[in-house]
Parts: sequence; structure tokens; C-alpha cells
Amino acid sequence: MEKTIDLNENELYQNNPELLNILLLDRSSKKNIIWGTNNYYRHGLGYSEKDYILPELLIKKSGRVIKPRIEKSQNEQKKRSKDMAEVFTPSWICNQQNNLIDNAWFGYENAFNEEIDKGWTSKEKVLFMNKNWKDYVDLERMEITCGEAPYLTSRYDVVNGKVIEPHDRIGLLDRKLKVISENVDTKEEWLKYAKIAFKRIYGYDYQGDNVLLARENLLLTLLDFYEEKFHEPLEQKYILEIAEILSWNIFQMDGLKYVIPLSCHEEEKLQLSLFIEFEEKPEFCLGCRNGDNLKHNGIYCKIKDWRANKTIRFIDLISR
Repeated sequence: MEKTIDLNENELYQNNPELLNILLLDRSSKKNIIWGTNNYYRHGLGYSEKDYILPELLIKKSGRVIKPRIEKSQNEQKKRSKDMAEVFTPSWICNQQNNLIDNAWFGYENAFNEEIDKGWTSKEKVLFMNKNWKDYVDLERMEITCGEAPYLTSRYDVVNGKVIEPHDRIGLLDRKLKVISENVDTKEEWLKYAKIAFKRIYGYDYQGDNVLLARENLLLTLLDFYEEKFHEPLEQKYILEIAEILSWNIFQMDGLKYVIPLSCHEEEKLQLSLFIEFEEKPEFCLGCRNGDNLKHNGIYCKIKDWRANKTIRFIDLISR
């Protein structure tokens, strides 16, 4: 399969509409992710920040609606940086920071690569010494305000758009899949540990287009590593299984409130009055008014604890 930096939603919908529907799901609201930005209002009705991202809104004869940051215009990139503090980190910096995490776990430096000036040289094989590779795959990792998830997967350099081959990738998920490929020979066992790897990585972002792009990037990462290992495409049933995991683990959230973006609202409440029997009085979200993240009236984001096979509110993890 030719490697590209982005999925074409038009082709995806034509070939596998079920997959696109899964990638657009918001598990907290049981609906779809929302745009979370007004960058798409020029397309007309259905593209404002509170609107749901629906498959039919992405299917345009004139071209793709959602594009990676590298393919957006300079004006749009600047606007998103100004409005949402959206800044994408070069892959070599992501590598340095991910290496620091792994240095602490492995107990020695540069398990995956040697850093060079604004780049890296990959190691042939990861040495675990007194550690177990299965424990590494089982580690939980999260990228906050993940954008297109460059810390989880480095399919391409988000600065120059250059595709990075699987064996040279440096994302936290990339590293897990690399380790699996180095230690497993059968398809069944590879897929078993790949599912574990996907269940242990999380990420969230405010803007819905970033959430979709991150999910697509991680799904394409699976396909890239599988094809590199077994020289054939992955069956659709397994692709759908991983997409289901991603619809839980890569989610849309306002990271300051722990709710779905823009879901807090005014509530009309009836109150007794001296002059009329009842009067309607708007009541604002207490969490927004008082800065109390436990009292928002918006939809609190849920994630899945795959070990316990149950869903939990993200805010409950923070407040423990």
C-alpha cells in the first residue's frame, strides 16, 4: 500500500462507510464528535463549532474537507495557533522527549535510537536486558492536547510532511508496535499484542478535526506496521476492532473543564415570584461561573478502563 500522510474520507466512505462512522463517534455523548472550531464555517450549514461532524459533511466532490496541518494554508495555521494555541512539535523534538520517558523505564539510554542534530538513527533491535518486552507493550501512555498525535505516532514529520518509514518512527505507539514485530512471528500473536498496545495509549484534543486526524494516523500506523511485518494488508474485521478501541481512547475534551467542548450551557429554571405564580430565570453553569470543575453542567468525558472492562469519567481520574 502506498503510504500517504492522510486518509481520504471520500474514498474511505465509499469503500468502508462503517469504518468512517466509528472514527467519528464520541463515546461520551453517544453521538459524534463536534467540529469544535469555526474554521470550516465557509462550507455552509452544519460546519459551525457546535455541529456534529457527519460523514456526509466530509464527502465533497471538490476535494477533502479536513486536511492535516501541513496541508492547511499558512493563514489557517496562524489562525489556529492564535485562537487555540495550536503548535505542532517537530518529530526530532518528540523523539528526544519520548526517549527521556524510555530512558527512565529501560534503565539505560537510547534503547530505540541515537539522537543526532535535528534527527535520529534507529537501532536494529531493542534490547530489554532485565526487562520484559510484554511489560513495555502493556505500559499506559497519554498525549494531552494531542493534535494529530505526533507523540503517539510519527507517520510523517508534522513540520515538513515527509513520510517516515515504520522502522524509523519514534512515537509511543510506534515503539510498542516495533517491539511486537521484533518479538513475535505469527499473525495471531502479533494482533493480540497490537490490541493491547492500542488499549494502553490515550489522547485528547479540543478540536474535532484533530481528533479525527489522530484516530486516522493511529489506524494507518497499524496498517503500516502490519504490512511491513507480514507483506499483506490487514483484514477489515481487525481494522474495525482497532477503530473501536480508538473511538474510546482518542477523545474530544476541553482539557480545562474535562467536559465535551462547548457542552456547558444555561438552564432555564422555574422560580416562585411575588407577582406571578412562576417566572423563568436562567441559571449559568456553576462550574464555569465558579471555576469548579466538579460542577459543570456539560457532558463529562468518559474513557474506557480496558483492564477492568468498564467506563470511567476522566474527571474522576484527576480528582483522586
